[in-house]
Parts: sequence; structure tokens; C-alpha cells
Amino acid sequence: MNILAIETSCDETSAAVIADGYLVKSNIVASQIDIHRRFGGVFPEVASRQHVLAILPTIEESLSKAQVGWEDIDAIAVTKGPGLVGSLLVGVNTAKGIAWARDLPLIGSNHIEGHIYANWLQEDPNAPRHIPQFPLLALIVSGGHTELILMKDHGVYERLGRTLDDAAGEAFDKAARILGLGFPGGPAIQKAAEKAEGREFVLPRAELPGTFNFSFSGLKTALLRAVESSENVDVYALANGFQESVVDILVRKTVAAAEQTAAKEVVIAGGVAANTRLRERIKQELGEKVRVPKFEYCTDNAAMIGGLAYYRYIRGKTDQLDLDVDPNLDLVVDA
Repeated sequence: MNILAIETSCDETSAAVIADGYLVKSNIVASQIDIHRRFGGVFPEVASRQHVLAILPTIEESLSKAQVGWEDIDAIAVTKGPGLVGSLLVGVNTAKGIAWARDLPLIGSNHIEGHIYANWLQEDPNAPRHIPQFPLLALIVSGGHTELILMKDHGVYERLGRTLDDAAGEAFDKAARILGLGFPGGPAIQKAAEKAEGREFVLPRAELPGTFNFSFSGLKTALLRAVESSENVDVYALANGFQESVVDILVRKTVAAAEQTAAKEVVIAGGVAANTRLRERIKQELGEKVRVPKFEYCTDNAAMIGGLAYYRYIRGKTDQLDLDVDPNLDLVVDA
């Protein structure tokens, strides 16, 4: 089954062709990073306008790279939320138009749930296929979300913990702005930390004992105070210290949750899953039990939406042409 998937939840215009929920035949991403860098973050109105310009060429390129025609597509999948409402509308309206014109099933999909399904993807049809085993624990870490989710089966979720303020990716962006490292913050902080050569300014951890919740706003404030009180700011040491604080608490809470739930596997999902230090630390702690997506499937992409949509489709989760966007869509409620 070939699914054409569309993802426009934020500032990446993406289209992909996915077979049977796991095989990536194409995954095209039109990035807007250079456009938004001047603003120090994503400018929603600009993002939606860029999606309008990029969406059809991106879809056409995706079909071409997959070497398929419209007659080979069995369903259309699209992100319906959460995300920026203007950006979401571009993708959903495009998907609805295609589904109507081609008389194809329409599958509205949750962006955050899609990040989890990045762990099902592979590109080589001849490679051994690994299917994540339930119950599995998902650490979702992105610009807008930081959550620990117990996944008992496809579409069956229990939220164990979430951020009480800033998400991890948002915290990285704010820290990079404080340190003058630019946007996007995650890669900028990681690059600066790698130049620290072992120097680390130790920053606090928000333990929140007895819970699997997270909090990063205090850490951001501690970084700001360290910068304001220092005559000679060691940006690299501060970046390293900030990254270590975020990664440490993410890993320790994930390991504790994995032990408490007896999860068979642990998967990492979301843009922050591309962080090299996080991947290194969690593999040290959990070994073969943990799975992380390829770097290109950590950040926003349509391949993960196509992977998710297959499992929604076989459970009968399709939509009509009155499908609307939901910028605040909740993973657990939507499942």
C-alpha cells in the first residue's frame, strides 16, 4: 500500500511516499530555516506563505523520486495538528483537494504521534525489518513538546509525564539566543558544546522528584544569570553545561520510567532526538533496548506521517472531506 503523506505543521514543507507503513520510497523536505533565521525563530505568517509556494513542487518531486504515478497511490495522509494553524491549513486543504480529485482515502494524522512512528521507517527493502515491540516507552522531545508516553499498542497511549513549562527544543532555542549562538538553537548549542574541550559550567537540574515531569524554565534562568554575572563569558563551557543538564534529566527520567513500566523497548522521537549527546547517553544507559531514528527522520518530515497513517488506516481511522486542523491536538485524546 502506497501512501502519499504531507507535513506542514511548522516551517518545513514535506511530502513522502511510504509503502506498507515502513518503506520510505521518497521523503522530500523544503526547509525554511534560512528565511526564519533572521527573526530568531519561526514567523508563522511567513511560514504559511512559504508552504503555499512550496507544497505542489514538493509533492511532484516526491512522486518523481519514488518513481510512482498517481495511479500507484492508495491513500493521502496529512498532518492535522498540533502546529501552526496557518501552516496546517495549507497541508490539510491540499490533501483534501487531492483526495477529492483522485477519489482516495484521506487520513488525518497527529504530528507528535508521527514522530514516534519515525522509528518504524527504513529505506532498504532488502534490509532486515525491525518492528518495535510493545509495550514501548517513547521519549518525545521537540521544539514544542517534551513527554514520556507508554505505548501499549498502536493507538493506545498513556502519558507518564510532560514538561510543565518549556519544551526541550524551546529551551535550546532560548539558551542559544542568550549565548548569541543563533537559530535553530539545538544544533547551535551542540556545536558550541563540542568546542568546550571538556570545560563545563555546571547548571542545576529540575529533578521534580516522584514524577516523570520535566521543567526547563529554571535552567534557562540559571543560564541567563550566569551570563549576566560573568565578566568573561565562556560560551562553549556554558553551552556544554546547558546541554548536559537537559540531556541528563531526559535520560535519567526515561531510564526510571522504562524500569517502572517494564517496557520492552524505548524509542526517541522529535527534533531533539537528533542531538548527538542525547543519543550517546541514552544508548550508554539502555543499550540495545533503545531505538533512535535516522537523523533526517528526527526533524519534521512527511515520511513519519506516512508511516503512522498506514497503522491508522488499517484500524479504520480515515477522515471525510470536512477534516479540519487542530493546532492544539492532544496525542492521547486523539488516539
